[in-house]
Amino acid sequence: MERRDPVQIVPYDPEWPDLFERQRRRVEAAVGPLLVGPVEHIGSTSVPGLPAKPIVDMLALVADYDTTAGVADALSGIDWVPAPEPGDGARRRRSFCFPSVAWRTHHLHVWEETSDWRPLLAFRDHLRTHSDDAREYGRLKTELAAAHRDDRPAYRAGKAPFIEARLRTLGHTHDR
Repeated sequence: MERRDPVQIVPYDPEWPDLFERQRRRVEAAVGPLLVGPVEHIGSTSVPGLPAKPIVDMLALVADYDTTAGVADALSGIDWVPAPEPGDGARRRRSFCFPSVAWRTHHLHVWEETSDWRPLLAFRDHLRTHSDDAREYGRLKTELAAAHRDDRPAYRAGKAPFIEARLRTLGHTHDR
């Protein structure tokens, strides 16, 4: 099934942390033994006050990509579905959505512990502590969503220079 949700940026919703927490508990209960550390809330919904697509992004780490088949089986038991993203296999990671691929409210990124996940947290933490950058990023995302409502690759490409510039100042690079 393909995505049906357009790229739409909405004002920050103070319910997003609670929505994350509810699914974090479910995911950790289902796949906890396969995880390395806690599930993290990432992406724009994890930054208080930041406008975002109303999809809660989550990051879970596993020791080895080969164990992700077990993650998929366990997640299916709590109604999460596989949602492959471009490049997932080559980068040894998997993506899952809840409740469906077409109309997701949550997106779980399952990456190997040895992969390049640290920039995701660094960017999140930077926006949480630098309100000027968060406002600029929110403005950029809103403009890009208006211009690329039905073109996710163009929307992502438009955000990339901003993200990469901030990560460089933090001493990170990131390959999304």
